[in-house]
Amino acid sequence: MADRPMFGTGGEILADALARHGVDMAFGVPGESYLALLDALVDTKIRFITCRQEGGATMMADAYGKLTGRPGVAMVTRGPGAANAAAGVHIAFQDSTPMILLIGQVARDMRDREAFQEVDYRQMYGALAKWTAEIDRADRIPEYLNRAFHTATSGRPGPVVLALPEDMLTEQASVRTVDRYAPVEAHPDPAAMADLRARLAKARRPLMIVGGGGWDADACAKVADFVERCDLPVAASFRCQDYIDNRRPCYVGHVGIGIDPKLAARVREADLLLVVGARLGESTTSGYQLVEPPRPRQTLVHVYPAAEELNRVYDADLAIVSGARAFADALSRLEPVDGAAWSAERRQARADYEAHRRPLTVPGALQMAEIVAGLAERLPEDAILANGAGNYTTWVHRFFPYRGWRTQLAPTSGSMGYGTPAAVAAKAVHPDRLVIAFAGDGCFMMHGQELATAAQHGLGILVIVVDNGMYGTIRMHQERTYPTRVSGTQLVNPDFAALAQAYGCFGARVETTEQFFPAFDQAIAAADAGRPALLHLLIDPEALTPAQSLSAMRDQALKV
Repeated sequence: MADRPMFGTGGEILADALARHGVDMAFGVPGESYLALLDALVDTKIRFITCRQEGGATMMADAYGKLTGRPGVAMVTRGPGAANAAAGVHIAFQDSTPMILLIGQVARDMRDREAFQEVDYRQMYGALAKWTAEIDRADRIPEYLNRAFHTATSGRPGPVVLALPEDMLTEQASVRTVDRYAPVEAHPDPAAMADLRARLAKARRPLMIVGGGGWDADACAKVADFVERCDLPVAASFRCQDYIDNRRPCYVGHVGIGIDPKLAARVREADLLLVVGARLGESTTSGYQLVEPPRPRQTLVHVYPAAEELNRVYDADLAIVSGARAFADALSRLEPVDGAAWSAERRQARADYEAHRRPLTVPGALQMAEIVAGLAERLPEDAILANGAGNYTTWVHRFFPYRGWRTQLAPTSGSMGYGTPAAVAAKAVHPDRLVIAFAGDGCFMMHGQELATAAQHGLGILVIVVDNGMYGTIRMHQERTYPTRVSGTQLVNPDFAALAQAYGCFGARVETTEQFFPAFDQAIAAADAGRPALLHLLIDPEALTPAQSLSAMRDQALKV
């Protein structure tokens, strides 16, 4: 109940405020700077998941925010802990994910002396968060938390950072509590929706692109229903492939890194681009080449939840300030447009997408395309696939058809190390769903220690490590730009299966395509019993991408 008097320490007041705002889970690495908060959590129903590195904790919080639409909460200590946490905060910022990061801080009477691990977090996180503040008084905690939750979830979602002086958390105060936050979402102007429909009715080569934050399953369903009523082709922006069931006939592909050249041509040649929720960043626009700033060649209708983003890079023909849920609701009430003018093109775009998904053979005894295609046939409808960054992800993004909302967890920021901690959070949120993390060898080593977190908390995830003995993406760029001059991109790796076994997990080594599914079945049996599992896949270094070998890429660069 709102406005209820409460007396307690800052830690108790903060824990109560978190619970009142609906927090059921938090991720963190403990530190002496916020022991009073950790102590207060004991008397709440909030589950604290102890992580092994602060970047893993914030990546878990990001995954939680993506899965639930509620702010993921991370707790870390000052100085090095806060610095490590920055990786996940950057993901949440670029991915428009609601998050609240709580950082323990030095005592108030020690500030500005460069005390032990002292940092001014308002400066450190000023460009990485929607709002960064320090709570100086325990009696203002409800006020700060109320603002934090609303800021993280309203408009364009994103991270908020709050620093907590150690002595403030032990200070006693009397406060009046605040009710749970209610996100504020912009709604589209009816006149703008009418304008949109008129433009769509005149189009001959329209294309919708969906992405960004603030969606939910209902919004996705309403958009899917509208595009099918209009026979309108729809594509997903970078790593937002689960917004539309990829099996639907109107879905035509992934506008991301490694885009199908035929889909890229359709983006360039569209006479109307209806972009809903996506910022149209570098990865979605292929380096701002598919949609050129400041004035695109295509007619651009840009729907975005924050007015400050509209017309920031692109001069839109029609800019609509609206959250994804509100826009989808308005779209569901919009009279459908006759799609006869573009139906044949939509069918061809769908055929091209399906052709692009056919497995390709690469050098070596292990064929990733066949494995991913086989997983698509075997995995349950609600399986969650998480991944970080690296060339290995191109096989997953290209050959796996995502079936529904939040079956994909992947950082649009392109951060390595995300897959394993994201899978840990996904299994904590959805213990009854199958959760698989894909990671490259370089990617896994950045936050693979969170496999210990999964083991400690009995979270039966499966991690598939694709090992080619190098930082593959950087080697790809290196061979294109400086062919034959290999520098800094080679890796010498441990036996990842043995490493998993050392954590108490199931581990198996896979060297051929034929070995994969027998090992996969064993791994799933372990995961179903609450024991995390890892499959160590050895892939030929020549298999640099699904479409081009390392040697072919080098030879092509040498000819230039």
